[in-house]
Amino acid sequence: MTFDLSSWLPTAQARVERLLADRMQVIALRTPERLAESMRYSLLDGGKRLRPVLCLAFADALGGGGTMAEDGACAVECIHTYSLIHDDLPSMDDDDLRRGRPTNHKVYGEALAILAGDALSTDAFSILSSGPDAESTARARMTATLALAAGAGGMVGGQVLDIADDRAATKDYLVRLHRMKTGALIKAACRLGVLAAGGSAAALEAAERYGEDLGLAFQIADDVLDATSSADALGKPAGADAAAGRFTFPAVVGLEASRQLAHELVARAKDSVRVVEPIAGPLAALAEYSVERTR
Repeated sequence: MTFDLSSWLPTAQARVERLLADRMQVIALRTPERLAESMRYSLLDGGKRLRPVLCLAFADALGGGGTMAEDGACAVECIHTYSLIHDDLPSMDDDDLRRGRPTNHKVYGEALAILAGDALSTDAFSILSSGPDAESTARARMTATLALAAGAGGMVGGQVLDIADDRAATKDYLVRLHRMKTGALIKAACRLGVLAAGGSAAALEAAERYGEDLGLAFQIADDVLDATSSADALGKPAGADAAAGRFTFPAVVGLEASRQLAHELVARAKDSVRVVEPIAGPLAALAEYSVERTR
């Protein structure tokens, strides 16, 4: 029987929304009101929630990770949200729309948007590292996983490659860039779920391979959608990368070759995750969703 992602995913996303709202409520208690409002505007703005859903799905596949898995899911989404706020800034992508709404700096001003991103970034690690002493070793490993994925050798370094004046119009450059900018955080989300659930070394390795391939496939699909879809469908400007002179997979290797590469990566991801999910379920379905989505 084929796994029905269309009925499972909204429930998983709703779970993430509840968890994020709970964590944000706690953060707001110690936060200046206007800053909390700016953070809430972007963090609780919906979206695909792929990263936290992956974290929870890996934990659930291994028996569940309890509060640790939930904290991991919220922490990775806080990091993702901060990156979106900063990516949209005039000094970066200079975007006016995000998920069909004005970007954070358009509503709250550039200074507060920067600070909201900063706060989400640091509060992510507060969420992840706080817990009972019995969980300290696992939480330390999870914290290190997220920090490495978000930092200079991961997401931030990938953004630097993306805005570099001397970026090369080659497939190898794009693969390196997006394995860092997008893939590192997706791979970390998978790893967080395994760590929270106390998974084996084999499960951790499978999660890393799966996350690495899915992350790149997801970015290629983003590039394809940016080239072929509309702003109304995407909820953000279409064709922005091309307009900014940035190289994308369709521009460098062609549209059909991009689609083929994305599907090859998904097939590899599904093969890797069989260690954790012997019978195809949400993880295999999420890999397919990463390239079949329409926004």
